[in-house]
Amino acid sequence: MKYALRTTVAAMATVVLVPFLNSGAAATPAPTGPDGGAAGASWVATQDAAQQYPKVFIEWDVPITMSDGTVLKSNVYRPADASGRPIETRTPTVVNLTPYTKLVSNLADHASAVPGLSDTLIDALRRFDLSGTPLSGVTDLTKAFGGGELRNFSVDRQLITSGYTQVVVDVRGTGFSQGEWNLLRDREQQDTVEVIDWAATQPWSDGNIGMSGISYSAINQVQAAARQPAALKAIFPIVPGSDLINDVLAPGGGFGFNFIPLWLTAVNALKWLPDAQAIANGQFDRQWLADRAASPLTFMDVFLNAYTSTRFEDADPRLKDLLSASSPARQEYLADPSAIRVPTFVVGGWHDLFTYSESKIYNQIPLPSGQKQLLMGNTYHLNSGNEYGKPGLPPRLDVLQRAWFDKWLKGIDNGIDGFGPVTVRQQGGGWVTANGFGDSATGADRATHRRMYLSAASSGTAASLHDGSLRPDPVADGDRLTVAPGVSTVCSNDAAQGTAGALSIIDGCAKDSRIAETNALTFTSAPVATKTAISGPIAVRLNTVQDAEDGYWTVTVNDVAPDGRSSVLTSGQLMASLRQVDDANSTRSANGDYTDPRPFTSLDLRQPTVPGEATTLDITLSATEAVLEPGHRLRVDVFAGNFPKGLPVLAMLVDTGLRPQHVQLDPNRPSFVNVPLRGDPGW
Repeated sequence: MKYALRTTVAAMATVVLVPFLNSGAAATPAPTGPDGGAAGASWVATQDAAQQYPKVFIEWDVPITMSDGTVLKSNVYRPADASGRPIETRTPTVVNLTPYTKLVSNLADHASAVPGLSDTLIDALRRFDLSGTPLSGVTDLTKAFGGGELRNFSVDRQLITSGYTQVVVDVRGTGFSQGEWNLLRDREQQDTVEVIDWAATQPWSDGNIGMSGISYSAINQVQAAARQPAALKAIFPIVPGSDLINDVLAPGGGFGFNFIPLWLTAVNALKWLPDAQAIANGQFDRQWLADRAASPLTFMDVFLNAYTSTRFEDADPRLKDLLSASSPARQEYLADPSAIRVPTFVVGGWHDLFTYSESKIYNQIPLPSGQKQLLMGNTYHLNSGNEYGKPGLPPRLDVLQRAWFDKWLKGIDNGIDGFGPVTVRQQGGGWVTANGFGDSATGADRATHRRMYLSAASSGTAASLHDGSLRPDPVADGDRLTVAPGVSTVCSNDAAQGTAGALSIIDGCAKDSRIAETNALTFTSAPVATKTAISGPIAVRLNTVQDAEDGYWTVTVNDVAPDGRSSVLTSGQLMASLRQVDDANSTRSANGDYTDPRPFTSLDLRQPTVPGEATTLDITLSATEAVLEPGHRLRVDVFAGNFPKGLPVLAMLVDTGLRPQHVQLDPNRPSFVNVPLRGDPGW
């Protein structure tokens, strides 16, 4: 009955709202709430309605020659009439550059092109529900696939048949494109600008270019927009990053040990898939083969060197460049969101691989609210958009993207610029909208940072290595608490995050830290008296003692329910020797404490610790949005490692000696968390 009612309402909206939108008579109602209200319903109706053109015309493997002579290959998807012929009308064009080979997009597109198959699969994914079971994380993944994410990743036929051209391009050195994979560096960024310029001047393009895509393709968008190509008018990056070293490669110095090798292996394997049609036609690209032979496993040798060199003197120079704050190679990986001048809709997740950068990208873009938007779910990398399409929940990602491009590429006044501008899923709560996030929030949406001090006194709430307390006032402890490297973090939210969400299917690890905490120091507050929000960036200061020349520290901030469940809200990690803070790119709260002590993560600036002497560490944790319900507690977990999410390169691991590490609780050098709060917790 509920399904029939929703179908009827959607059909009515299609009949009434779509002609209204396209008539140009008046703007739709202003969006209200996380679902957009009546405006949100019109966006859904517009995307799901029968579109203007009945078919899609595909031009396969279109060559695009770069300024250095390298040929990239693209698939061009154009609206077509009933006979399958491409329309003559020039259209806005949406560009997606991918390293995963456009064959993947082809497969996804062909599935959606079979009448009824796509709808059947999506409906099946929507209905597949393991909520309430120990594997509820499986449902979080399937709901994402049924929630528009696949269309954003590959090809959106609804978008194309509504009057857009979509161009999917294999980046240099991947798929069918020539060259050596440049992995988001300067030459690839230049390629992107040249692809945009090429698309804008084609006879089927009206010159207005947008960009779409997920993950790598989202990072590519942020980099391209910062270069300000004239034809680029809007971007819709889903789970992007802007500081790849501190996002995912080596945050705080701990290499992304489980994600990076699997990802590099996947891209390097896919790039060897040949163009079978070209072979069959006798048009095989010999330059493609020569380029693959010249760099068969791009960047894999750098990673392998990181875990085979016991001394930095023997390390690959490219590894040293990556971990040198001043090297040109390192600078190439840094996008500059402050240079973006086109409307940008950022989609992220609180446990995404790039969560450290996502809200920062939004805040750094110098555009007014509405021209920039932020949507943050309680999600991992693989399941973006897993809560969608119901009253109180945001519209699907493909719906939001369509509305965004309709506004900024076609000039349709559909109200999307009035959405949000910040729409976030509160961990422990529901979806809310705000006028900003973190430093950009104002008025009632802005949180106030305050210290909560680590104390050795038992909270009586944790079965951990040491059950300590979080106190609102300085404490007189003089205790030394010891934690040694271990493997309990194999069952942790960080392990789920480091696998892009693959391990999030195990609720007992991803959604409950009590197993991981058996080898952690825990510090837990008293219960909050009233509903209390945590909103913005978080930093932890630890007074530490190492038994070796280095140490590897991981910190999480958790929500502890009355039944004892400990849910990670955010986390951070740091090598003690890489503790020097880049103050020019860090932030502090009004009380003078760090809120985002961004590390240089530079081998040039290593400061080995002196065994037995106290060393102060400022550890940055990704910004977050959460709510502690009455009776819930705040907890800080401290680990001496983070395997398998992170593992120091071998030379640094040798310097730790895998020795025990200590938190020295000293009233003269206090350890504390600087946490942003709204409400009165009653502490």
